Amino acid sequence: MPPIDNDTGRNQLKSRIQELIDSNQVLVFSKSYCPFCVKVKDLFKELNVNCNVVELDLIDDGSNYQELLLEMTRQKTVPNVFVNKTHIGGCDKTMQAHKDGILQKLLCRENEVYEYDLIVIGGGSGGLACSKEAAMLGKKVMVLDYVVPTPKGNTWGLGGTCVNVGCIPKKLMHQTALLGTSMQDARKFGWELPEETVKHNWEMMKTAVNNYIGSLNWGYRVALRDKNVNYVNSYAEFIEPHKIKVEELEAGTPGRLKVTAKSTESDETIEGEYNTVLIAVGRDACTGKIGLDQAGVKVNPKNGKVPVNDEEQTNVPHIYAIGDILEGKWELTPVAIQAGKLLARRLYAGASLKCDYVNVPTTVFTPLEYGACGHSEEKAIELYGQDNLEVYHSLFWPLEFTVPNRDNNKCYSKIICNKLDNDRVIGFHYLGPNAGEVTQGYGVAMKCGLTKEQLDNTIGIHPTCAEIFTTMEVTKSSGGDITQAGC
Repeated sequence: MPPIDNDTGRNQLKSRIQELIDSNQVLVFSKSYCPFCVKVKDLFKELNVNCNVVELDLIDDGSNYQELLLEMTRQKTVPNVFVNKTHIGGCDKTMQAHKDGILQKLLCRENEVYEYDLIVIGGGSGGLACSKEAAMLGKKVMVLDYVVPTPKGNTWGLGGTCVNVGCIPKKLMHQTALLGTSMQDARKFGWELPEETVKHNWEMMKTAVNNYIGSLNWGYRVALRDKNVNYVNSYAEFIEPHKIKVEELEAGTPGRLKVTAKSTESDETIEGEYNTVLIAVGRDACTGKIGLDQAGVKVNPKNGKVPVNDEEQTNVPHIYAIGDILEGKWELTPVAIQAGKLLARRLYAGASLKCDYVNVPTTVFTPLEYGACGHSEEKAIELYGQDNLEVYHSLFWPLEFTVPNRDNNKCYSKIICNKLDNDRVIGFHYLGPNAGEVTQGYGVAMKCGLTKEQLDNTIGIHPTCAEIFTTMEVTKSSGGDITQAGC
């Protein structure tokens, strides 16, 4: 059969492949002369399991089958093994699945009927995005979300860290602080604001922030309901690879903990009873009590993070992980949302696009905001070598800061360019006002392959902070002066 040269032919063959996958307990796409294929076929014979074998070298359109299998599975070699509609992979992965006991569990699923096509554990940004996308693709979906928050006695609504204790309350409180600074600056611009009449009402701010968070929690519930996603506010735990137990937990009331602590600066011992003990040593992945060991999912024992491949697939083929629990990936809301949507499309819509974990624009909402995209200078040196990089940087003074005479030359900009690739910008860093708004636009430019020459040829908007990236001339290697005399 000649190569497929039209969409109709491709879709017909793709449907035929999918029908084979759906209608066979075990399906092996093989080549008769391949020793790795023979090894896999022998394994199923030893297990006394009947398998349907498609020998791609013995059928006329075998090359077309293999082309579409590459598109569907991202695997271009044979054997290509499916068990009960689950893609196992090649010879090594099939043998490993047999060794780990995963293959036998998948083989036992022949007569099982599952209540849902997709169960999402965790109603954070990634889980919500994935569940809604899968539902829109016609799948039956359940979301299980229950958080045991700190301090004790608190409760979380739907939406995960970002909505309840992360991005949303963080930036609203950041805005509160910026408004306080703006009032101080306003006096220098002629606004007569008596010190004694300007004060902040913390309780009023807290109520306003919490009310907005509550509206978001409710909005997420409505969105799931509108898309026919079954949302259950219960704690989920694996009891075996394809079964999940749901143990609703009571929020309870704050108890008291007896605490004994020793100071790191003296021999003083501190004792007392407290409702909450705050230990600020990082974030917990919270994977330790959801039965991942019962499902055979491997986790990093040091931090509870889950290693995945570039498809967000764990070592158990039918279990995927996205968002903050991923090993070595960003703990960011938009990343989780993007990964969730793209995962659902790969699982249920035949898509192949994967989440880009490199060119991720992000911002830290400190009093002087920091934004970045791409590599840090240290990482760039590690990847490309210092001699192959050119780093441009500059201090600057926002016009808005000049009249109140604050933070002169405290703002900073830096780009890292790869000399081996037409001075392409591989790292962007900005310390200054509105970092999120500035970084977002440059993040798009970097996705499009931004170079230093393109920045130099771009006309800046004057007077703005973002224009500094269109006029940068001083390289770090030159040791030149990077202070600015004015706007």
